[in-house]
Amino acid sequence: MALLARILGLGLALAVAIALTPTLVLQEQWLLLVPLWVIVGGLLAVYATGRFVPGKYLLPGTLLLTVFVLVPIVLTAQLSTTNFGDGTRTTKAETVERILAQSFVQTPDTTTYQMTVGTTGSPVTGPFVLYLVDPATDEVLRGDEQGLEPVEGAEVDDAGRVTAAPEGDVELLTPSEVNAASAEVLVVAVPTDGGEIRPVGVSRAIEGTTRVTYDEASDTFIDAEDGTTYTVQADGDRDYYVDAEGERLSEQSWRQGVGLSNYQRIFTDDRISRDFLSIFAWTLIFATVSVLTTFALGLGLAITMNDRRLRGQKVYRAAMIIPYAIPGFISLLVWASFYNTDFGLINDLTGLSVDWFGGTWSARFAVILTNLWMGFPYMFLVCTGALQAIPEDLKEASSLDGASGFAGFRRVTLPLLLVAVAPVLVATFAFNFNNYNTIALLTEGGPFDPANPTAGGTDILISYTIRLAFGAGGAEIGFASAVSMVLFVLTGVIAALQFRATRRLEDVN
Repeated sequence: MALLARILGLGLALAVAIALTPTLVLQEQWLLLVPLWVIVGGLLAVYATGRFVPGKYLLPGTLLLTVFVLVPIVLTAQLSTTNFGDGTRTTKAETVERILAQSFVQTPDTTTYQMTVGTTGSPVTGPFVLYLVDPATDEVLRGDEQGLEPVEGAEVDDAGRVTAAPEGDVELLTPSEVNAASAEVLVVAVPTDGGEIRPVGVSRAIEGTTRVTYDEASDTFIDAEDGTTYTVQADGDRDYYVDAEGERLSEQSWRQGVGLSNYQRIFTDDRISRDFLSIFAWTLIFATVSVLTTFALGLGLAITMNDRRLRGQKVYRAAMIIPYAIPGFISLLVWASFYNTDFGLINDLTGLSVDWFGGTWSARFAVILTNLWMGFPYMFLVCTGALQAIPEDLKEASSLDGASGFAGFRRVTLPLLLVAVAPVLVATFAFNFNNYNTIALLTEGGPFDPANPTAGGTDILISYTIRLAFGAGGAEIGFASAVSMVLFVLTGVIAALQFRATRRLEDVN
């Protein structure tokens, strides 16, 4: 059975690599192709032979660490040195093609063709050919970059779509496949005597002319009607084609490297730096208080439920983990309704009329209280396991030495407990340091000062910077990646200091 599982697993890995190779080669994705075959080769070398026995145990963990931790970190760091985002998702060559396509206008009194797209290569990257059906004559034409020619023997349905191409090496694309490859399909231009034919949507093509032409030697666009020249001009971390008065030809820019400017912006942009310290301080308070309160409540309940004199322990323990069993997304939305000023459960039960999300400190209290509800069951489970792992002999010895219940807990139980749970506390702090869901679903970062709508009273660093990176100006993924790297370093440094401080607990053993 083990041999069969090994054969099936290795066969599946090899089959996936073979199936993906042609597509990756066509797309020139060498950074994906080479690691793919290195991984498959490593699997075959380790599991298909009797050698490398230690590797059979080390390889799975190493692969998972590499794929799910190291690779995302490297890719994020690489992306943080670019201006990638809305309006800069394409290369410069693709941007030029898009600008030309956007300037395309239909020639009056020309035919609108029914179009079917085919490819002689990849359905994603092409090269593509257009099968055009004239609705007036039902004539079928084949068009590509070389020109237009009539086609004999093509099958056409009632909607005017070619259903079977006479050339055996051409694969016809479905409308969904055309839509998925629209970035490449829409720039296909078939030259004609009166201009060129270009796709419009997924099933139509029209004949027309482009309003501007591109001169590759001078890297300029020239308006065919009035001769206006558009040259490249930088605007922040983006370049645009503009005329002599600074008027842009298009809002489309292109992806390019910007070095460390995204990191420089984090520390020099007034919109970020003016609120950074206060938000950083609240982030530390939020993470610290969340850990302390959830740990204190979870530990107290664990001690209570661990008393042998308590009847119905299993029932009580099951009840304690109910908040942990409910999806956090649902819990946060329900708690958000609890804080409603007019109809919320909290105000109704207490007789208060507090606008919980209207003031900074009341909103912060609400966030911490909600996080306590969601976090204490986890600490309860961890502390219950740690308490049950402490030998009863030590507790009995402390009581024989005359230690009271609290003194025995403080000098024996708590130190031994912290040895086990200290790493969990550090991990919980790191989680809450970047606990975006609680802030986004509960308060959305508010309340906000009308004079400063980018920084809210309950914003932590991650929610604040996400709003800046994905705000009204569009997604700035390169900048967001730089912010992610800064937060990664901050969290790592704080966690390292915490682990260093908890090393002294190892002396307890």
